[in-house]
Amino acid sequence: MKQINSIFKTSDWLVFMLIFFPISLLTNCAQDSSTKALKKQVIKSEKERVLNLSEKYWDELPVTVTSFSCDRSAGGIHDFYSEGDYWWPDPENADGPYIRKDGLSNPGNFSEHRHAMIRLNQIVGAMASAYILTGEDKYVDKAMEHLKAWFISEETMMNPSLLYAQAIKGLYTGRGIGIIDALHLIEVARSVKVMENSSRISGEDLSALKGWFSEFLTWISTHEYGKEEMVHPNNHGTCWALQASVYADLTGNTEIMDYCADRFKSSIIPLQMAEDGSLPLELARTKPYGYSIFNLDAMSTLAQVLTMAGYDLWNFKTPDGKSMELGMNFLFPYIEDKASWPYGEDVLYFDEYPVRQAFMVLGGLAYDKPEFIETWLTLESDPENDEVMRNMIVKNPLLWLDFN
Repeated sequence: MKQINSIFKTSDWLVFMLIFFPISLLTNCAQDSSTKALKKQVIKSEKERVLNLSEKYWDELPVTVTSFSCDRSAGGIHDFYSEGDYWWPDPENADGPYIRKDGLSNPGNFSEHRHAMIRLNQIVGAMASAYILTGEDKYVDKAMEHLKAWFISEETMMNPSLLYAQAIKGLYTGRGIGIIDALHLIEVARSVKVMENSSRISGEDLSALKGWFSEFLTWISTHEYGKEEMVHPNNHGTCWALQASVYADLTGNTEIMDYCADRFKSSIIPLQMAEDGSLPLELARTKPYGYSIFNLDAMSTLAQVLTMAGYDLWNFKTPDGKSMELGMNFLFPYIEDKASWPYGEDVLYFDEYPVRQAFMVLGGLAYDKPEFIETWLTLESDPENDEVMRNMIVKNPLLWLDFN
């Protein structure tokens, strides 16, 4: 009798296997096919834009931090310098320390180095994206002109540190939160990784580029400014992990990548996200809409780069249900219909948002959400507003797609 029961159990199991696994396989194949179709849609939409941009930037000469100086900087000609956005002269003490006006950017502050870095991001990102599309080495050659100027040439290179970023007149020569200014280097580093197998990059130049980013990664990981920023509880902490992950991925620093993946799981998602998917620390700011988008974009790009490196962060979920998908499902309806946003308008630039936000394209592909991609395609790809462009984390989406 036991033998008969055993046979029936085995038979039932076999029937289950024969029915369930083909269905499961078909479901997975259908989902894979849908995701591939969405990816093709993104690539198709980007092709004309990327090739047009590469042509637009073709004759642009390198412009680095050595092209501009500010007498308020405590650093030298090779040091990146910027000033805190929301700090203004005190009307009651013209010669005294600046005072803070949260959310209101002071147009009189020095920002030329930041603009030069954004420009580098745009040019190198466009060339690397064109290389992805065409395989033509001429785009690598053009990107290398700018990469050599910024990271190799002794005359024009930037020092691999941010000692003087987001200074405040009368208070600080630099601050830890200034590390976020280098966020525009993540697509530069990603471009190097995309192009590194091209024969047009010599072993010596590739070693120098990776050496610069390795040194910069060490600085943001060991200097007191970096240590402050890596544990920052809001978007600054997310952006530190994003930068560190991208630089570590380029330079093969698995220790840092392990740390960032753990940080994502133990702190960024569980401590920054509420149970409804919102980001309370961003909602509390004077720009709740823009900051919520910005931080979710940073989280999404972090999830993408680490997932491509072997850490499955898109499918991570806390015991109480917090996840990237939850955060995206919270915010996406307010991208579709901004008029329904219930948390108040941003003090500046509310009308300029949204643009082609990273979370929609990366999350749309990760979770097979056509509605994300379709909405993303309707939005502005290259905003002209400086502040919006500064907070646009992914300017070149092809760099972040997994082509394996």
